[in-house]
Amino acid sequence: MPHQFARPQQPTLYGYKVIKTYPHDPDAFTEGLEFHNGLLYESTGLEGKSWIGIRTLESAKYQKKVSLDARYFGEGMTIFGDKLYQLTWKNGKGFIRDKDTLKEIGSFRYYGEGWALTHNDTHLIMSDGTDTLRFLDPKNPGTVKKKLKVTNNGQPVTQINELEWVKGEVYANIWQTDYIIRIDPSTGNVVGIIDMTGILPNQQDVLNGIVYDAKADRLFVTGKLWSKIFEIKLVKR
Repeated sequence: MPHQFARPQQPTLYGYKVIKTYPHDPDAFTEGLEFHNGLLYESTGLEGKSWIGIRTLESAKYQKKVSLDARYFGEGMTIFGDKLYQLTWKNGKGFIRDKDTLKEIGSFRYYGEGWALTHNDTHLIMSDGTDTLRFLDPKNPGTVKKKLKVTNNGQPVTQINELEWVKGEVYANIWQTDYIIRIDPSTGNVVGIIDMTGILPNQQDVLNGIVYDAKADRLFVTGKLWSKIFEIKLVKR
């Protein structure tokens, strides 16, 4: 069969095994998580309650914490070089911060909604709730260098939320579900689906938050207003 007519490969299905749990601020409406130099960075949402903070994995106490102006609903963030980039939901405005102090040192504009950010070696990668990921220029994050349509068996995947770059793939929460998808960034195909059902029984809100510790090869998940962060290993089904 010619390549251009080949059927998309079925994604691999995964469950999970919990390796260890860590504390999480139950008042944190989690929008973005990232490890950097052994510290955990977190950005949160809700009007009038959005903030960004730095903490250790072992303690839910934040070493640094900066609140956003009440007009902004904070969204995802990522660190690229010595800068932290942070989105807002409906304001079309992103903030550029010093990664160590969290002080605002710049801003950028974008169209549509801002949901999440991660990065590879060359680009910031942004989700906006649709089936399209945007690859942004870190030197000028208002500039879209490339767009990538995400599909599962040829069908568009929407509600793509919190993002994390893991071993050459984009991991993404699907908003208001217990699923994380693994996206091939060269094709946009979903190559894996992780079912996180039951990880926190009676959770207050939804799964949202993926963070990868590349140095120690550790994967973590949490959710909005959850009291725990879970270190997990994927288990094929």
